[in-house]
This record gives sequence, structure tokens and C-alpha cells, in this order.
Amino acid sequence: MNAQTFGPMSGEPVGPAFYLADEEHHADGGGTMLGFWIYLMSDCLIFAVLFAIYGVLGSNYAGGPSPRDLFELPLVAVNTAMLLLSSITCGFAMLAMEEGRVRRTQGWLAATALFGAAFLAIELHEFSTLIAHGATPQRSAFLSSFFTLVGTHGLHVTVGLVWMATLMAQVGRHGLIQANKRRLMCLSMFWHFLDVIWVGVFTFVYLLGMLR
Repeated sequence: MNAQTFGPMSGEPVGPAFYLADEEHHADGGGTMLGFWIYLMSDCLIFAVLFAIYGVLGSNYAGGPSPRDLFELPLVAVNTAMLLLSSITCGFAMLAMEEGRVRRTQGWLAATALFGAAFLAIELHEFSTLIAHGATPQRSAFLSSFFTLVGTHGLHVTVGLVWMATLMAQVGRHGLIQANKRRLMCLSMFWHFLDVIWVGVFTFVYLLGMLR
């Protein structure tokens, strides 16, 4: 039987106690944030597997090009700077949100989106250059694991940009209501998570790859 609360005088049931507590919990956004943390942990596992695969296959060139033959570190460094700058502007957007400044929040989100779009454009340029030189995912296990790892991260950035544009429209229409603040916090966590993953990619794939 469901636990119920009763009126102090009539003794009639008011409603299931745990349902009321659950509604209050979700009204405060606790359920949303917990669910999003669980999602981020699952995403961590996905990237951990991709890093492990690259660690095993990253030196199998099959007589093809190696990282030293393919990677352009100055370009990758610029790409990394774009994503790190987007993390800073995302932080400024969250500060503006806490101050209740709608236009400023939207402005910083737009700057974040521009840096994120620049990151994607450079990454797509890198991919197209590699493919033009015959360094396709089918060429070797190294290239297969490289394209899978970096491409998965790029797909996440794309999803983040779509999410960002949607939230900018919602904030413009409804303002900084509690639901939008909660969504923006989730977006911020997601975006900073992608930055951390990219630092790992830059170090493990590009920097260490040039030392092999």
C-alpha cells in the first residue's frame, strides 16, 4: 500500500506522502541535476573506452602515415584555444545568469557558440585534409581509432551548439525562469566536460603522438 498523509481533523487522506516529496524534489531541480550527472558519468565511460581503444591501436600504422606525418600541432593548438576560450565565455554566461541579466547571458552564450563553431570548422578542415591525402579511417587501425575518438568528441560539440541555440531562444522568450536556469547549468556542465575531454585528446593523441 502507498504511504499516505491524513488531515489533522478529518482523518481523510490528503495524498501519498512520497509522491508529494518526489514532486517537491523535482520542483527544486534535484532530480534533473542528478539525472544529468548520471548521464555525464556514462559519457565518461564511453570516452574512457575510446581512449583505451586508441591506446591499443594508435601505433598500428599498417605501413601508412604516422601522427608525425599527419598532425599539424600549430593548427591543433589554435583549435584547442578556441574551445578553452569558449569555456571561459560559458562561465561568464553563467555569472550573467546568476545576476539575472538576460541580454548579457545571451551575448556570452553567442560568443561561446562562435568559439565552438570555430573549433568545429578547424576540426572539419583537419579531417578533410587528412582524407584528401588518403589518410582515411580504412587506411589503418591508428586512423580508425583516431577518427572515432576525435569524431565522437566533435559530434558532442555539435549537439552542444544545437542545445545552446535552443536555450538562447528559450531565454529570449521566457527569460531566466528557474527551469531555464537549470537547463543552462546542465549545458554549462556538459560544455566544460567537453573541454576536459579535449585536453585529454590533445595531450594523449596529438602531443604524445608526435613523440612516437
